Amino acid sequence: MAELDTLDIIVLGAILLGTLAYFTKGTYWGVTKDPYANVFANANGAKAGKSRNIVEKMEESGKNCVIFYGSQTGTAEDYASRLAKEGKSRFGLETMVADLEEYDFENLDTFPNDKVAMFILATYGEGEPTDNAVDFYEFVTGEDTAFSESNEPALGNLNYVAFGLGNNTYEHYNSMVRNVDKAFTKFGAHRIGEAGEGDDGAGTMEEDFLAWKEPMWSALADKMGLQEREAVYEPVFGIVDRDNLSAESPEVYLGEPNKMHLEGTAKGPFNAHNPYIAPIVESRELFSVKDRNCLHVEVDISASNLSYQTGDHIAIWPTNAGDEVDRFLDILGLKEKRHNVISVKALEPTAKVPFPTPTTYDAIVRYHMEICAPVSRQFVSTLAAFAPNEEAKAEMVKLGSDKDYFHEKTIPQLFNIAGLLAQVSNGEKWTSIPFSAVIEGLNKLQPRYYSISSSSLVQPKKISITAVVENQMVPGREEPFRGVATNYLLALKQKQNGDPNPEAFGKTYELLGPRNKYDGIHVPVHVRHSNFKLPSDPSKPVIMIGPGTGVAPFRGFVQERAKQAQNGAPVGKTLLFFGCRKPEEDFMYEKEWEEYKEALGDKFELVTAFSRQTKKKVYVQHRLQEYGKEVNELLSQKGFFYVCGDAANMAREVNAVLAKIISTERGVTEAKGEDIVKSMRSSNQYQEDVWS
Repeated sequence: MAELDTLDIIVLGAILLGTLAYFTKGTYWGVTKDPYANVFANANGAKAGKSRNIVEKMEESGKNCVIFYGSQTGTAEDYASRLAKEGKSRFGLETMVADLEEYDFENLDTFPNDKVAMFILATYGEGEPTDNAVDFYEFVTGEDTAFSESNEPALGNLNYVAFGLGNNTYEHYNSMVRNVDKAFTKFGAHRIGEAGEGDDGAGTMEEDFLAWKEPMWSALADKMGLQEREAVYEPVFGIVDRDNLSAESPEVYLGEPNKMHLEGTAKGPFNAHNPYIAPIVESRELFSVKDRNCLHVEVDISASNLSYQTGDHIAIWPTNAGDEVDRFLDILGLKEKRHNVISVKALEPTAKVPFPTPTTYDAIVRYHMEICAPVSRQFVSTLAAFAPNEEAKAEMVKLGSDKDYFHEKTIPQLFNIAGLLAQVSNGEKWTSIPFSAVIEGLNKLQPRYYSISSSSLVQPKKISITAVVENQMVPGREEPFRGVATNYLLALKQKQNGDPNPEAFGKTYELLGPRNKYDGIHVPVHVRHSNFKLPSDPSKPVIMIGPGTGVAPFRGFVQERAKQAQNGAPVGKTLLFFGCRKPEEDFMYEKEWEEYKEALGDKFELVTAFSRQTKKKVYVQHRLQEYGKEVNELLSQKGFFYVCGDAANMAREVNAVLAKIISTERGVTEAKGEDIVKSMRSSNQYQEDVWS
């Protein structure tokens, strides 16, 4: 047999490699990435080689108190930061704040009993953990946790504190903190004080938190032998003037969220730490009446690696309006220094600066701070020491200490912090407030989430947004209260369409973005996965309840079913209950429903409820009651039931009506009807996408 020459060996080698590659595809290479995987480290995220061992981290940094947070919108993170500051200033605790996703928890059983761990845990959606708490929650509450293998109380050394953020309009109210507390107790951990629960549904979250923390501090002081001292403000961040830099210097951040955006090299994955600057390809008003208007916006994601599924959410990264930025900088006496370059430095090793630096005062306030949010009573107390005169100081002390007085003076006017400071001081500037206190006391500007109103089957690279513009007149105020993100979208729509804009407000947004990088009508976005999904089998019936902008995801659902029908798939009955005020005023997508009806025939039915067309108000829950027999039949055929919109009233009433329908149509007690609805929720046959 002739020896193989070099060419033969190369050819055989190539064939062998090709064969090996074919059989290992999807195992060792070519693995499809989860489009929602959060693998991009943010600008302040974990450094290479950073320890994920919290016990080791605390020992290294000399800490005896860690405050973990599970946060979706930033509130839990804010509470964690406030507890850290208060623990240090009032009781001399050496505190640190920790993001749950940045640490492992296998070693919680080695947590020293002379230290304390606090857990500030928000519940997201239908009893789910927040995105950054998923791994922690599964580890602590899952069946395969390492702690369950031990006969001894595995967490017997762990002293912990717990507070939950929830919404009582959801069935699984505060389930995150309840389930974690239950698991910790099971494994022998010692809770200090009560497990607190804040209720966003009742609008009492802030007061619930303030009421919980005082007895908690008392219990913790007893447990750890802490002595309370007079609280004095100690900055967490240092502000350094950078006179050698200007706003034009290439290394200065002017609102860019991370270094890749600063350098113009931003690439995916795009997520909650790294937005995609998406072009808006179309924007229009679905309706515009005296007191409100509604936008339809289409953003193009074709040049990104973003993808979405029907029923997902899109996050809009807003900027603050120029009017509000000016008002804020002015009351702090920073208007003349707005473009001065500063660096913000953490003064202790575990603190994280919430935005990239060096930057400018203007960029921080415009792109990174929630300056339009309602005022926090605790923050008011902090700022009292920096009042411009004794009269203002006395008023701030009273506001901060008297809950009823605070609510009386701030809630009806919907004051943000600049508005309140100006009111208290009669316009006198608050030039003594350290800017570090502002960074610590105000939340980071958060993305706003909207239910996507398009089908990924129909338009996979274009995302539709449907949003009512928030614009509310307030008694005693000259200017209305305006929503941050929806007015930002309105300003973009006005620019894109060349609308005459009689109001100056929309013109004050920096629509071109930092360094004019958003020119051509762009908006920063990312996509968030949702469990609000059509059944995988299109022949299953679906019943959808969506008044107002609650109809947004159902436009996507019906759009998808129409396409499936056009493709020849058997599509089940698709019943949509839509409510608005008047057919001639705010009937969203009226013409489109007719087009979908042509595609779906008798498989699609739109049932309308016009609340202001007749003397007696008619809502979607009333029309649902009328269709009780058909609704029950569809559910008996394993149909899926969906609700989107207002959680506090509509969603609760729909839930109650459905239980009554089942009770009546199936001849069972109302209690049994309620149990059946609960069972539907547990099996995902009943799904909600609701908000307060």
